[in-house]
Amino acid sequence: MQLSVIGCGYLGAVHAASMAQLGHDVVGIEVDAAKAELLASGKAPFHEPGFEELLASSLASGRLRFSSDMADAAGSQVHFVCVGTPQKRGEYAADLRYVESATESLLEVLAPGELVVGKSTVPVGTAARLADLVTGKVPGALLAWNPEFLREGFAVQDTLHPDRLVYGLPAGADGETARALLDEVYAAIVADGTPQVVTDYATAEMVKTAANSFLATKISFINAMAELCEATGADVKQLADAIGYDDRIGRKFLNAGLGFGGGCLPKDIRAFMARAGELGADQALTFLREVDNINMRRRIRMVELAREVCDGSLLGKRIAVLGAAFKPDSDDIRDSPALNVAAQLQLQGATVRVTDPAAGDNIRRSWPQLDVVDTAEEAAHRADAVLVLTEWKQFRELDPVAFGQVVARKAVLDGRQALDRDAWTAAGWSYRALGRRAG
Repeated sequence: MQLSVIGCGYLGAVHAASMAQLGHDVVGIEVDAAKAELLASGKAPFHEPGFEELLASSLASGRLRFSSDMADAAGSQVHFVCVGTPQKRGEYAADLRYVESATESLLEVLAPGELVVGKSTVPVGTAARLADLVTGKVPGALLAWNPEFLREGFAVQDTLHPDRLVYGLPAGADGETARALLDEVYAAIVADGTPQVVTDYATAEMVKTAANSFLATKISFINAMAELCEATGADVKQLADAIGYDDRIGRKFLNAGLGFGGGCLPKDIRAFMARAGELGADQALTFLREVDNINMRRRIRMVELAREVCDGSLLGKRIAVLGAAFKPDSDDIRDSPALNVAAQLQLQGATVRVTDPAAGDNIRRSWPQLDVVDTAEEAAHRADAVLVLTEWKQFRELDPVAFGQVVARKAVLDGRQALDRDAWTAAGWSYRALGRRAG
């Protein structure tokens, strides 16, 4: 099939390359001409394991190209809209201007019988409104909503081997036509037995925000338990292990620590609350406000813990921050808890050095006030405390004996429960972690 992908940021670029890998002829439309040229040259504008190899393979096949001209989307049977929906400045609500602009631009080249497929995370009700716009401007064209469920660090796998496909479709014969087109796009994935949920627009829109809200709630739950553990002397890791054996609960996402960040969970739960308020159902999601509050309190507590380790004052202390991306295997620093902590430490008088295996250039551009170095050893040179704030493999596998020769004081704060406490304490380090007894 001939496909277009409108918006070639993180979601769109991975989707375009993956669809070409599945055998389709794909054009990726990106309004940023420099980014389009970079992708066309086979270079990834972001860090994602396996993506650059997938991009090179898809370009070499001749089935993938990129353009900054919407006219090049003409003639595609299916058009995927993959632009961002950031949080509005000063509000909780999602900013839909990019989705609306992309859709309106696409209408200039859209033809009857073609399908527009939204993949962006949007407030419930958006798809129905855009469907009216599409069918009103181009009679015979259709719109479906097919939310994405990508995990940064696993985006290629999650696109080519998703755990489910969700189709939000119009009613009646139009819905059957849209489903047939989507099934053709995802033929190889459907053939693998991937579960399909075929539903209406509103349910499809809510699946992504509901899933992210559940994950955020689970993370904040265990972090709330960490607060109680600190007050009672209990150990949150042992608590999580114990309750995780219950298969109704499960152990995943029960690692207490610095909390969640990135470009999805924080803004998605806030947009969900904002939309519930607009619908008059705000009481249904009031719990998400506390989920958000718990998450932000973890950052404050990490700064407090660093101050405790530094004998009650951060002034003039040297602090090494290992990790700046919001999660490992990513260079995404949007709403990064690690960077928030690093900035607060510096504001309170500490000399802070930050290192991250992938996000260094992004930090230098967005946080020029921070001192960014290339290695953990450089960051920790003569440090009074070491904070592990992103659980990169490189940091999990540090040799505590050798690393202890770099620092001025063997004090480590494990913000992600990433280290072997026994090994570090055996090497003479004092070990602290949120919700755990001192070691």
